[in-house]
Amino acid sequence: MTTDASSTRWPFTPAPDPRRTSRRIFLQRTAAAAAFSIVPRRVLGGAGHVAPSAKTTLAGIGVGGQGLQNLVAFQRLPDIQVVAVCDVNRGSGGYISWNWSEGRDAQQCGREPARRLMDATQAKLQRSGQYRACRAYADYRDLLAREDVDAVMIATPDHTHAVITMAALNRGKHVYCEKPLTWSVAEARQVAETARRAGVATQCGNQGQSSESARRVREMIADGAIGAVRDVQVWSPARFWSWPPWEGRPPETPPVPEGLDWDLWLGPAPVRPYHPAYHPWTWRNWLDFGTGLLGDLGLHKLSTVFKALNLAHPVSVEASATKLSDETFPLGEIVRYEFPARGAMPPVTLTWYDGGLKPPRPAELDPDDPMRDVLYLGDRGKLMGERLLPESRMETYTRPPKTLPRSPGQYEEFVAACRGGAPAGSNFPDHSGLLTEVCLLGNIAVRAQKKLLWDGETMAFTNDAAATRMLHRTYRAGWTL
Repeated sequence: MTTDASSTRWPFTPAPDPRRTSRRIFLQRTAAAAAFSIVPRRVLGGAGHVAPSAKTTLAGIGVGGQGLQNLVAFQRLPDIQVVAVCDVNRGSGGYISWNWSEGRDAQQCGREPARRLMDATQAKLQRSGQYRACRAYADYRDLLAREDVDAVMIATPDHTHAVITMAALNRGKHVYCEKPLTWSVAEARQVAETARRAGVATQCGNQGQSSESARRVREMIADGAIGAVRDVQVWSPARFWSWPPWEGRPPETPPVPEGLDWDLWLGPAPVRPYHPAYHPWTWRNWLDFGTGLLGDLGLHKLSTVFKALNLAHPVSVEASATKLSDETFPLGEIVRYEFPARGAMPPVTLTWYDGGLKPPRPAELDPDDPMRDVLYLGDRGKLMGERLLPESRMETYTRPPKTLPRSPGQYEEFVAACRGGAPAGSNFPDHSGLLTEVCLLGNIAVRAQKKLLWDGETMAFTNDAAATRMLHRTYRAGWTL
């Protein structure tokens, strides 16, 4: 399914919520009455505990390394009960460890290892012995049919984010989705629009946006520490996943490992034979499945830039790359965006470097100090990370007061939003949808190899129809949004 560019705009106008009544909506409608009820402490479980019937039920879809890490963090929160997990792989090694402290083969991942881990974690938290509340699924559609699931955590490969997220939103479920929000620009627009209409809680997994450092940077820029910002340079180190040793696709076609549903793994992507070069670790290399370093890390590194400078759509994007291929992402690239003035803020040029490429080292930086990965250049100075350059300026600078609300944590933001609190800091309609769009525009510029002029309102490149067609993808039969 493709999106009609003429029918999509940013920001979106909320439409009436068409959702049908569910367990979650019933609980919301009766919350006011429940607030006036006197519930015995023994039912609630004592101070600091939440009764099981009052918890937000969460399911994990995609429980490899990152997915398991997310679920462990969610399960430890008192308001959450993980009731289901889903993965196309029954269980195997080869993933990066879910606790990120060991090698890829140190931990088993997949739906059965995840189910056992959630049961064991819950039993420990409950202090009541064996606990078997968590069920395992191979197909996310079977899981989403459950009425007793309030929210889902999605940590599948990038190419399946949108189809799963849309299915969850259309069922009125809250969604936490790992970055990038989608595989394509058009998907990001459609997911954000649908999330706004659904009125559910959403959060993208760019965890840095909830940090204290992100707020200090924003407060320093608002304080005028470096004056008006006209240039931002952001870089990422070389990819941390391996590069294939051959040109094009793998020459071998080994059998699909037992317990892996390869057709479900492919989802909306074109059919190709299984190969371990795709799953479970290096799918990020491949154009059909991943979004490159810009998609993988751009939402982490650019979130604060967008919030600090009030950025929206760029007016142009252009790129150069070290190596182009019809199958894989470049070894390294430089992507340059131009943003228009925003009120009193002047136009800004934002440049992204990856694959080991970096911006020039600032002359004010001490020779013994490392380069930080975000550099703001203002009319009255430079800010690298949250440090003014040269360092002597930090010694005389008085930090501004804390004017921005502090985050309780990435996962806590989402849970609070699920339970009626403020929207999470990287919710789809207000932040991560647009941020995903802009990051993925860079991938198109890399392939177009020319300066592209962007009209964000109509979602089209005004000087290149072929590049505009790259905003969408052709879905495999049965896998439309």
